[in-house]
Amino acid sequence: MNVSLTPELEKLVNEKVKSGLYNSASEVIRESLRLLQEQDLLKQIRRDELRREIMLGVEQIRNGEYTEIKSPEELKSFTEGIIKDAREEYGRRNPK
Repeated sequence: MNVSLTPELEKLVNEKVKSGLYNSASEVIRESLRLLQEQDLLKQIRRDELRREIMLGVEQIRNGEYTEIKSPEELKSFTEGIIKDAREEYGRRNPK
């Protein structure tokens, strides 16, 4: 297999080999592809989790488990409560 690289990428591959971390350009490319594959898997996991969360929200709405906000004042109070709860949770998880 032959692969064409831009001059910038070719320079990067050569620098990696010169650094001693890799023995050849092929090793650099293999590692790059392995990392790309890992990154793709993580993206898929995140998408799947987001889909699950969305479906959970849809089910909660169908079951009437939601808060209806009818005014700017209610919105402000609601968001302040969320921020307060998040700060408290953060403080519990990250004690000083």
